This record gives sequence, structure tokens and C-alpha cells, in this order.
Amino acid sequence: MKMSRKQSQKGKADPALIEEIKDIKTLREIIEYGTKKGGDKRHYVFLNDKKQEEERSFNQTWDEIVALGTWYYMHGMDGQKKICIIAENSYEWIIAYYATLVGDNITVPMDIKLDDDDIVDQIVRCGCDGIVYTEKTSHFIDALKNNPENPVKEYFYIPDFPEYKKAGREAYKNGDTRFVDAVVKPDDLAAIVYTSGTTGKSKGVMLTQHNITSNIIASSCTNSGSHAMGFLPLNHTFCWVSALFVCYILSEWGYICDSIAPKSLANDMKKYHPQNFAAVPLVAESIYDQIWRTARKTGQEKKLKAGLRISKTLMKLGIDRRRKIFKTIIDNLGGELEFIFCGGAYIDSRYETGMYDFGIQLLSGYGLTECSPAVTCNSLFDFKLGSVGKPLPCNVIKIADPDEDGVGEIMVKGDNVMKGYFRDPEATAEVFDGEWFRTGDYGWIDEDGFLFFRGRKKNLIVLSNGKNISPEELEDKLRSIEFVSEVLVYQENDQITAEFFLNEDEYPDARDQLKARVNAVNETLPSFKRITRTKIRDTEFEKTTTLKIVRSNHL
Repeated sequence: MKMSRKQSQKGKADPALIEEIKDIKTLREIIEYGTKKGGDKRHYVFLNDKKQEEERSFNQTWDEIVALGTWYYMHGMDGQKKICIIAENSYEWIIAYYATLVGDNITVPMDIKLDDDDIVDQIVRCGCDGIVYTEKTSHFIDALKNNPENPVKEYFYIPDFPEYKKAGREAYKNGDTRFVDAVVKPDDLAAIVYTSGTTGKSKGVMLTQHNITSNIIASSCTNSGSHAMGFLPLNHTFCWVSALFVCYILSEWGYICDSIAPKSLANDMKKYHPQNFAAVPLVAESIYDQIWRTARKTGQEKKLKAGLRISKTLMKLGIDRRRKIFKTIIDNLGGELEFIFCGGAYIDSRYETGMYDFGIQLLSGYGLTECSPAVTCNSLFDFKLGSVGKPLPCNVIKIADPDEDGVGEIMVKGDNVMKGYFRDPEATAEVFDGEWFRTGDYGWIDEDGFLFFRGRKKNLIVLSNGKNISPEELEDKLRSIEFVSEVLVYQENDQITAEFFLNEDEYPDARDQLKARVNAVNETLPSFKRITRTKIRDTEFEKTTTLKIVRSNHL
């Protein structure tokens, strides 16, 4: 079902803005543009290490970027040097990241949940020149220093940042302008991002200044908004586009969450009233499930269902009263939440429909780290529920070798597509067909140009009869069972197995009901796609930092 609407001024991509930013080619230009435009406006709100709230204006952020960047240059990080950041989310992480890119150095953001061996391996493989770290992430330092191949020359300890910035400011005042005078070119390498992946060894994705910038400009031209809240891991490219740079384009502020625990997240939303935020699907799904959970616990479920019936009837008549009818829900989410960008994993379309019915838009998109990362996205003014949107202006897509249903491998060509995998020409050659990047994902494009994601090629179940089955498609259907919290579908001894983690707290008889409910789903499927074996686990599945289930445990 396609749903379009005329944009309000708040949601509309400003033509004047598009004209202003269309020729920007580097991340430094974005930051300089946003600083000049934002000036003394509030830029970031965050909690310091003493849990006290602090604010920074755009000018203050720039001052700290220059101060730390000058310190970098004083210590040999003077252009195209690789600076690894391995730290928990914080304002200091952001400054370390900005200072790296503005000074034409290369950021290597690390996943803090990796074990020491993996961290050291990635640092050695990419030849890091400098490391930014904290007390919590310092556990790998001894192992790194004892490694005979350790390439690191400088260690930057975040608790010492005040000292670094003080020295950097002093040097800048005394004429050390090497950092601010650095020349940043569009084709310069900006980042090496090791793919977290759910299978296989990580590869270092090389993204240029222009790769990332083209994606940010395209995303800003497609969807806009105002004050946001950030809680995605800062080392993920989705966070860069959705939070760290869009604020410079829109000159709007954001709150950096101290925690993503459900209670903390709920309190933060009520305190900072976000108009939008970016999230992986699990977060959006949790919010929706919590709405219904609260309604049941407070005896408001019937009233909520009645409100939905009234609202849907009015919508059919062209009357939108959703945010008035469901004001209590909106207020519990901060009162100003209008839309949520969803990416990083598949989202069940029932959550999109459910949140839409409450007056909050889930804007699903599709992307990969190798594409900086966004490829397609639904927008406020042109969206289709169940799809992952239309291609962004920075790229084009096509479907390779489609089957009778139009499903084939998604291929991408554009300014946002990576330079290649670091020091891995063989892996790079495997994923390119001329200028076209092979995503390894399957999908189809409808008559309106919307992309529908079907699943990962590497996850396909290939049965002995030659049939190919997408586990993601089956998982989508099984997640519609209300007491299913998590599900993973995989092949086991030529059987299609579904493994479940159930919500037995709210549904004590879930185990007894499961077989019948799975059989009901099977009745809607062709015989070769039917679930032939089920398992129930007592704990949640292991997940990556983007909250995707680690499939490698079941391959």
C-alpha cells in the first residue's frame, strides 16, 4: 500500500537548502558550512562523566575540533594518518571523529564489543597511526603493545582531552595553523570501517570524503527534520548520516543519549522531546510493543482499539486526527516525535503500519557500509509501507538476474559506493561488476520504483531439491505471532528449522500455542517453504552491536 502526503513546512526538503549544499564535496565543507550557519545556536546536549548536563553551540564545537585537531598535528597526525577510535558513545568521541576528518586524516571507528584479539587484529591490519581510547576500552592496550606488528605511534586518552585541547588552543594562537589550513580533497580516504557482519572475517571498507558526503547531501535533500536524539553506536555509518552530519546541514541540535536501556530511553524522550531519531528496527519494534503492553496492564486495550477504529474511519474520509486521538501515546514519547528513521536490519511491516496508525512515521531504508551506507529510503512525502524506499539521488540501483517474480540481487552504482576493501583486491574484485556493486542482497523493484528487500544472498537456504528460500521472508511471517520475541530460520539436515525466543512473561501458554500458530503460518506458504522443525530457547539470541542476530552460530 502506497501512502503519500503533501509535506508540512517542517517535513519539507527546502529547495534553497538543496541549492546551497549541492556542490559540497567533502566532510570538512559540511562542518564549515554548518558552523557558519549555526553559529551560537545550540548544537549538542550531553551528560559529562559526572552525569551533569552540558551544552555546546556550533561555534564551541568548532573551537574544540580545532583545538584537538591542532594537537593531533603536533603529534604527527598531519594528513592521511589513520586514527582509530575505540570508545563508548560520548561528546568526546564525536570531537575526536570530527577532528580526524577535518584535518584530512582517516578515521578507523572500532566496535567496543569486540574481544581484544579482534581489536588488535584490525588495528594491525589497517596500520593505525594513532588510537583514541577510554578507561573502559583500555583492556586491549597491553595486548596491542606486546604485539610485534603493532603500528601505533600515538595514544590519545579521552580523559586527558581537556589537557590536549588546552595545548592545542595555545599552539593555534601562537601560529600553528597546519590543521586549519589542511587541504581536504573529495577523493581523499576518509574512513576505513570494518564490517561487523554476522558471518565471516571483517573487511575494511574504504570510504572517501566524497563517498560519505554524497550520501549525507542526498539524505538531507530527501528527508529533513529538526531536533533529534542519538543513541546508535557512533562507530556505525548509519549514525554518521542520520545524526553526526545532518545536524550541520539543518543547523539543528541533538541530544547524545547516555544509555539505551528502555527506562533511560523513555526518560530521555520525555525530557528532550525529539522530533525524530534514527534507530535499528528492534528499538522501534520495542516502542510499539511497549505501547500495547502498557495498554493491557492499565486496562486501556479496548479503548485503544476503539480509538484505532475511529481514526482509521476518519482517515478514509481524508481527516487525520491521529496525533490528537493518540495524544497520550505521543506525550509518552516526548510529545513531538513525528518520525523514526529505521535501518540496519529488516523490519516487520506490521510495525510500520502500527506506528503510522498512531501518527508516527517509520521511514525504512536500505543500505550497506560499502555504500556509505544509505542506498534507498522512504521519505515523509513519498513512502510505501513494506518497502525500503526509492534510491537516493547519489546512486542508482538495478536487479540482476531476476526470477519469475522479479527477485534478484540488488546492485548499486553511484558516488556513495566504496573505493574498495582495504588491502584486499581479491575481495574487492568479487563484489564489483564493472561500476556496479554487488550487494549480496535479494530484492525487487515495483512499478513505482520502490525497493522491497527479500533477504541476504549468503543466508539463502538451498534445499536438496534445488529450491532457494529466504529465511528473512519466513522470519517476517513468524514474527507476526504476538508472543514471538525473536526468531531465526535456518537449514538443519535439509529441514527448515525455526528457533524461537518467546515472550513467556506476558504469554505464559506461549509454548503450548506455538505449534498450532506455526502450522497456521505454514498453511499460507507453498509446501517447500514450510517450517518442518521448531525449537524454543530460554535466552535471547546473540546479537551484533546493531542488534542483528548473529547468524554465523547457525550456519
